[in-house]
Order: sequence, then C-alpha cells, then structure tokens
Amino acid sequence: MFSDLQGRTAVVFGVANKRSIAWSIAQGLHAAGMKLAITYQNERLEQEARDLILSLPGAEGYMCDVSKDEEIDRLFATLKEKHGKLHAVVHSVAYAPAEELKGDFVNTTREGFRIAHDVSVYSPVSYTHLVGNGAAKTLGHIGHFVNSRIGGIAKGSGHVSAGMNPLVAHEQIPFRIRIALREGGTRNQRCCENQR
Repeated sequence: MFSDLQGRTAVVFGVANKRSIAWSIAQGLHAAGMKLAITYQNERLEQEARDLILSLPGAEGYMCDVSKDEEIDRLFATLKEKHGKLHAVVHSVAYAPAEELKGDFVNTTREGFRIAHDVSVYSPVSYTHLVGNGAAKTLGHIGHFVNSRIGGIAKGSGHVSAGMNPLVAHEQIPFRIRIALREGGTRNQRCCENQR
C-alpha cells in the first residue's frame, strides 16, 4: 500500500472505530514503518479508538476536537516538541448532527449546516499553517451524497475548500506542504494536487 516510510512521522485525524477510513490508513502507514500520532474526536470515541491505537506498537493517541482551535494548537505544539517535523497529515474527519441526516436536505437547520461545515470542511484549513514543512492530505468519500444529506454537501464543500482549492494548494508551496485529495473507498482518485 505504501512504500518504505521508516523514520517518518504522521498525524492521522479521524479514527472513530475499526471501520474508519482513517484507521485503515493508519494501519498501512504503520506497516510501512511510520511513527504515528492518531487522533479521535471526543471522550465518547476514546475507548474504542484507544484500543485500536494500542494495537499498533509505538503509535500515540490524542483526543482532539477539530472544532476547537485551542485543542488543535495544543496537539501541534505537543507533536512539534515530541517529534520535530511532521512528514504527513491525514485528515479523515466528517461530522453532521444525527438529526440533520434525516429528512429532506432543504430542512437542514442553519446550526446543523454550520456544524457540519466547521468540522468537515474548515478544520483542515484551521491547522494547515501549523504543519510546517510536510504534507497534508485530505480524504473524502463522495459516494452516497443523496442519502447523507448535509454530510454529502459538507464533503462536497471540503473538496472545494479544505486544501483542494488550487489557491490554498498554491499558497502552501513555499512551505513545502504538499496537499492532495484522495477519495476514500475503492476509488482512490486524485482530484487536485499541488507540486513544488
């Protein structure tokens, strides 16, 4: 799945359970020799995420609510102190309130729309400047837009803004931050990628 990544460090955002796309990626990166910092969103997800993280020798687990700047800042400060350089950041986080996933999209509330976009779209924008020299990779799954209501709309917005926008990708070139979008599931298609 990955070439030899021995001695490199990555942070993987978004492990919730064993079915998480982030979890599959973390396993692949670990198998390739990467040192991992793996995040989970909150206390509700902590037990299952921690059990998974402990199954990867040397991997570190961190709670990080990506809707809170102070938690993001604290995480990156900790990682910088512990590891120095990050070689890769994998963002595989999406969320919408459960009640917003029912019924017709046109009945989405303003608050539900805001929360879905804050967590799913804005969060990688909020930490890209903290990465330093490295690579940021954002993952999405564009299938089932019709059935996921606001979740599908938020992921579509993410494809346009959260590091996939050519402007954002271009802005990160001087910092040697490589930004790419890969689709989840079986697609694994590159939608946009900046190059130095």
